[in-house]
Amino acid sequence: VSLFIALAVRFTIIEPRFIPSLSMYPTFEVGDQLAVEKVTKRIKPFYRNEVVVFKPPQAFNDFLAREYGAQQEAREALIKRIVAVSGDTVEVKRGKLYINDEMQDEPFTAEDAGYRFGPTTVPEGCVLVLGDNRNHSLDGHLWGFLPEKNVIGRAVFVYWPPWRVGNGGMY
Repeated sequence: VSLFIALAVRFTIIEPRFIPSLSMYPTFEVGDQLAVEKVTKRIKPFYRNEVVVFKPPQAFNDFLAREYGAQQEAREALIKRIVAVSGDTVEVKRGKLYINDEMQDEPFTAEDAGYRFGPTTVPEGCVLVLGDNRNHSLDGHLWGFLPEKNVIGRAVFVYWPPWRVGNGGMY
């Protein structure tokens, strides 16, 4: 019974995730373990600045095959920050993110972006996700928009290591 309850909770309500890279630095560091809640994606819309875990879309796999000659599809879930939602016009210029022509305050990023992106409008049913470590992240500026259906859940708090426990920067 206990095992059944534990599995039911993990597959429907909340699940643990491990951070394997620095693409979300400084919000997350390699080795951080966090909880991802899976319920609210069904009942409330996604917002800018939320951190989400998602299944890689086909566009990500196509990018890996084209740029790196990857033979297999990525199966491991990814974690990034939603920076734009359906209908937003997004652009990265002079190192800064602009949403609907308004420069965004992003205290959670590691550095200014070293690339240009857009302007482009986020299609219906999609979001644009970027890593907080903008210049060291395989994210939406390279492979495009993330279908909302690919989102597994929202990151809610770091539970390991003990000195990093909390939800700072996850908004």
